[in-house]
Amino acid sequence: MSTPQDLPVVVIGGGPVGLAAAAHLVERGIEPLVLESGPDVGAAVAAWGHVRLFSPWQYDVDAAARRLLAPTGWVEPEADVLPTGAELVDRYLRPLAQTPAIAPHVRTGVRVLAVTRDGADRSRSLGRERRPFRLRVRDADGERDLLARAVVDATGTWGQSNPLGASGIPAVGEQEASAFVTGPLPDVLGRDRERFAGRRTLVVGRGHSAANTLLSLVELAESEPDTEITWAIRGGSARRLYGGGGADELPARGHLGERLRAAVESGAITLATHVTIDELVPAGDGVLVRGRRRDEETSVEVDAIVNATGFRPDLAMLREVRLDLDPVVEAPRGLATLIDPNEHSCGTVRPHGEALLRHPDEGFYVVGSKSYGRAPTFLLATGYEQVRSVVAALAGDRQAADAVELNLPSTGVCSADGPVDDDKDVPVPAGAASSSCC
Repeated sequence: MSTPQDLPVVVIGGGPVGLAAAAHLVERGIEPLVLESGPDVGAAVAAWGHVRLFSPWQYDVDAAARRLLAPTGWVEPEADVLPTGAELVDRYLRPLAQTPAIAPHVRTGVRVLAVTRDGADRSRSLGRERRPFRLRVRDADGERDLLARAVVDATGTWGQSNPLGASGIPAVGEQEASAFVTGPLPDVLGRDRERFAGRRTLVVGRGHSAANTLLSLVELAESEPDTEITWAIRGGSARRLYGGGGADELPARGHLGERLRAAVESGAITLATHVTIDELVPAGDGVLVRGRRRDEETSVEVDAIVNATGFRPDLAMLREVRLDLDPVVEAPRGLATLIDPNEHSCGTVRPHGEALLRHPDEGFYVVGSKSYGRAPTFLLATGYEQVRSVVAALAGDRQAADAVELNLPSTGVCSADGPVDDDKDVPVPAGAASSSCC
């Protein structure tokens, strides 16, 4: 049996947070091994490369990554400029993965199928903490096993959309109607234009993914007047997504909400609230969406459905790891109380690090957006601080691991009125939930 300290720390996922973890590991003199399932680093980000982030570059570059990039002649983008997903990959992630310190430790086209302890399933306790982790992986050459001293899961949640059905399970017929469902961030004005131009689209969801798609559809409708846009949300108000407008410290995020509100008020978007989707029925070239608005049956026939319904973590590969997850949010239990969407209407979670991210299997961590489980709001800067703290703990630097600091921009959504009760569309009494913001 291998000695864990002789083995690398395996980082699963070659996105922004995974590569930031690798940067911190090499700075600490710890060998990383980054496993990315896509053909290149940042594959998930590239999938929504046409979308512009509302976080400017100053929040999008990790500090350790910046230090590794500086000697290579890398030109850092202007701090206050908003990158697209494609620019984030081209101008930051790919150059970072190509630095001499990280390049030898990155493997693409490698999918992790399972994580466990070497020679010990989930139920075995004796000597468990002394055993390295064993990862079953698949690449172009087939399946094989790797050993690791520790594992950092930074796989994110992209590709794991919540279903359209309101009860956590797919609506009846959702699988059969999958050809009409586009995914959360289609390129409405680019490669997917023909799918939406002059056609009827239903957008389901109330996050920033929904807002981006809705506004792209509005722009498309200006040149394609037969384009029809229906927006369905489960709650009674879109106020949370409209946000803080000019009070938002991320101006692009505030402007997004203001533009969306104006499009709804002008009639460019038909907003349907209190919607529950029960069934999808393919009907020729379109799909019939059946459901309820409060207690009344309703239906609409459309040509495409954009399922901007949020994401959930894929925990299948972690079945043999001992996890301590909150039963509601599916985030680490200590973190869950800070991000539970039932308690928090918006998001600035107080700074947190390794102490709230650890699991019963010592040396295993879930970081990045996957660490938030089903909670909908996450910023890259949060993930960067997570991995800085986790790597400090892996290096034995307890003081640095516990010294967690993070200054996130706020939104004007949270005020003395408190958060909005989505079913009633009225403010909840102040103090009923956190007034901190994402």
